[in-house]
Amino acid sequence: MNPPFLAAWSCALSLAAGAAFAQSYPTKPIRVVTSEPGGGNDLTARTIGQAIAGRLGQPWVIDNRGGAGGAIAAEIVARAPPDGYTLLVYASNIWIIPLLRSNVPYDPIRDFAPITWAARSPNTVVVHPALPVKSLPELIALARARPGELNYGSGGTGSSTHLSVELFKSMAKVDILRVPYKANAPAINDLMGGRVQVMFATAGSVTPHIKSGRLRALAVTSAEPSPLAPGLPTVASAGLPGYESISIYGVFAPSKTPESIVRQLNQAIVAVLSQPEIRELFLNVGVETVGSTPEQFGAVIRADMTRMAKVIKDAGIRE
Repeated sequence: MNPPFLAAWSCALSLAAGAAFAQSYPTKPIRVVTSEPGGGNDLTARTIGQAIAGRLGQPWVIDNRGGAGGAIAAEIVARAPPDGYTLLVYASNIWIIPLLRSNVPYDPIRDFAPITWAARSPNTVVVHPALPVKSLPELIALARARPGELNYGSGGTGSSTHLSVELFKSMAKVDILRVPYKANAPAINDLMGGRVQVMFATAGSVTPHIKSGRLRALAVTSAEPSPLAPGLPTVASAGLPGYESISIYGVFAPSKTPESIVRQLNQAIVAVLSQPEIRELFLNVGVETVGSTPEQFGAVIRADMTRMAKVIKDAGIRE
C-alpha cells in the first residue's frame, strides 16, 4: 500500500471506531455533579434530568457537591475520566472563581469541554420602598448626589448579586457600599426590613416581594427585556448602554471527552430544553432556557471571563 492510501485507510478506521463508540454510548447511568440541593445549579441539573433518559436511554444520577463556591464540584469533574459518564452542571462561578483566587485546582478553559449553555437568570434591581427613587436614572442620580451613603446587600464574594452591582458602579460611576451576606435570602430579608437599601437580586427570589409591595423594582440586568420581569426596562435601556449581567448555567464534560459524545449530549440536552413543558418549569422558578452549540457556549465563557476580569481587577476584589 502506498503512504497516501495508508493515511486514508487509517483515517477511515478512526472515524469508524469513533462512530461505533458514540453509538454504544451511553451504556450506564451518567453521573452529574452539581452544587448543594435546592439551588439554581441543582434545579437546572434535575429539570434536565427529568427528560434526558428518554433521549439518551440512560438516566442522570445527581451528585450534589456543594462548597468552595463550586470549586469542589468542578475539581471532581476536571479529574474524572473523559468518557462522558461524569458531567458538571454549574453556573458562572466555575469561571469566575479563578479570577478571584490564586489556588483554584482547575483551569476553566483547559480542563472542561463545554457541552451547552443550558439556561440563564437575570437579576432584578430592587430597592426598599422608602428609598426616594422610582427609576434607574433616579437611583443613579441619588447615588451620585450622596456618594458612599447608599448601601447594597449581596450574597458571597463573586456571586451574581455582588458582581452585577460592581459592574453597575463602574459603568454608572457611583459609590455604593456593599453589605455582604453568606447567602441571598438574608440579604433580601434585610432589604425588606430597610437595613440595606438596594439589591441586584435574582429575578425569581424577589418577584413575590415586588408583587406584595415590600420591594420596588427598577430594572432587569439582562441585555433584553425578560419574561421573568415583565414590564421592567433593562439597565442598558434605562441609562447604561451595554450593561448586561446574568447568571449563566451550563453543562460541561471533562476535557478530551470524544467530540462524538459531546455532540450527542449537546443534541439531547438542547432537544430537552426546547420542550415547552421544560421551558415552563424553568420559568416558574425564575430561569430562562437557552440551548447552544459547544462552540457558542465556549465563546460566551471566554467573553464573560474577559469582561468580569476587568470588573474584578478595577474593584480590587479578592477572596
